[in-house]
Amino acid sequence: MIIIADGGSTKTNWCLVTEEGKKVYFNTEGYNPYFAPKEYIIQSLKESLPTDLEKDNITEVNYYGAGCSTSEMRKIVEEAMQVVFSKSKVNIGHDLLAAARALLGNNEGFAAILGTGTNTCIYDGKDVVNNIDSGAYILGDEGSGCYIGKKLLVDYLRGYMPEAVRKAFWEEFKLTPDDINEIVYTQPRANRFCASFSKFVYDNNVNIEYSRNLVRTSFEDFFKNLVTHYPDYQKYTFNCIGSVGYNFRNVLEEVCTENGMTVGNIIRSPIDNLVKYHLELAPSSL
Repeated sequence: MIIIADGGSTKTNWCLVTEEGKKVYFNTEGYNPYFAPKEYIIQSLKESLPTDLEKDNITEVNYYGAGCSTSEMRKIVEEAMQVVFSKSKVNIGHDLLAAARALLGNNEGFAAILGTGTNTCIYDGKDVVNNIDSGAYILGDEGSGCYIGKKLLVDYLRGYMPEAVRKAFWEEFKLTPDDINEIVYTQPRANRFCASFSKFVYDNNVNIEYSRNLVRTSFEDFFKNLVTHYPDYQKYTFNCIGSVGYNFRNVLEEVCTENGMTVGNIIRSPIDNLVKYHLELAPSSL
């Protein structure tokens, strides 16, 4: 039996493939090693993996994760996984590679992640060959759920929100400016906290124009600061994975077209295509 997993900063999607070819899906939280140390990952996995998962019978774990872009960060996750899956060969890769393989298979092209965070790359059909650093949630991550959430929170703190939106925000969250600052600057995983408000933007129907403009300017920043800096970016189709890109795809497609790119695949999660990649295109390849 083998496991293929795609881990974002918020959630990890897992697929167990049995010897008979049966696929069993389950979820845990996300394990970005920049925010989750080894001990935390081990404890969380022990508590959240299915109780009937026969870990001793799993021969290989292929885990792609947010934050796993350097050998140092991959080592944190690998050592944690090896403790939990002690009888398995553990392979750790970056979630950007997972996105590229799920979106493009063995074909070259442009791939992006728009979820809690942001990432982009040029893929040669096997590996990522060009990646502009997203800057993560403090310095960048334009277009992400965190970026959209931060813009919303800034409008709330500064009194820029339309009154109807401010009232709806207060009724749903009951957060004062002091509450928000305390959580963002003293509590762990501020990126998840900020990203959680992108759902409010998506659900808000008291001022659709305000919400749409918030999302549009976030995607415009994403293209201006990241996408358009890839050489000859317009020759590629725009392919994207992530809940933010998927949920706001009508706005994303408009901004994409305005920047001279043809829209390709926009999907919520890579796990199904990633499993297909491992089983059919490049078995057990990370």
